Amino acid sequence: MKVIVNGEAQDVAAETLSELLVLMEYEGDRLATAVNGELVHREDRFNRSLNDNDRIEILSPMQGG
Repeated sequence: MKVIVNGEAQDVAAETLSELLVLMEYEGDRLATAVNGELVHREDRFNRSLNDNDRIEILSPMQGG
């Protein structure tokens, strides 16, 4: 399926947001995720199915000063 992740087109074999995060090697709970502009909470990632052309944003906090 084709999706757009952080502005880049990707061809992925994931059916849920949780599967996508594993495939893309995003680790840890400290992530913010959105699908088509809608925030997806951590506990809902397993149930959030993906469709062709979904726009997914994945943000990870950075440390700095």
